[in-house]
Amino acid sequence: QVQLVESGGGLVQAGGSLRLSCAASVRTFSTYAMGWFRQAPGKEREFVAAIRWSGSTYYADSVKGRFIISRANAKNTVYLQMNSLKPEDTAVYYCAADVGGGSIYYTSTYDYWGQGTQVTVSS
Repeated sequence: QVQLVESGGGLVQAGGSLRLSCAASVRTFSTYAMGWFRQAPGKEREFVAAIRWSGSTYYADSVKGRFIISRANAKNTVYLQMNSLKPEDTAVYYCAADVGGGSIYYTSTYDYWGQGTQVTVSS
């Protein structure tokens, strides 16, 4: 069983930055694709960013140029650096692990999920 624990959320003013971390309790972390999703109140969970084992990265259009996903395999950790935050970025952010491979844009691809961390951006 893989456990994912997110941290780094909080309250920030528009234009500010936050860095989210997601620590995984699994030795084969380096072989997984990892993704970040978010869910705002009353909305569906949506793709934010993902990184494959190779280091290839993918971003939603809404965050491209502002967010950066990275991973530290030696620490079993994936990060999401969020810059130039906007009020519309307010949501619960979840990290997820994809064991079997598939389209990294869809929630159904991912096998394990963290509990989420709240990000609130004030205007």
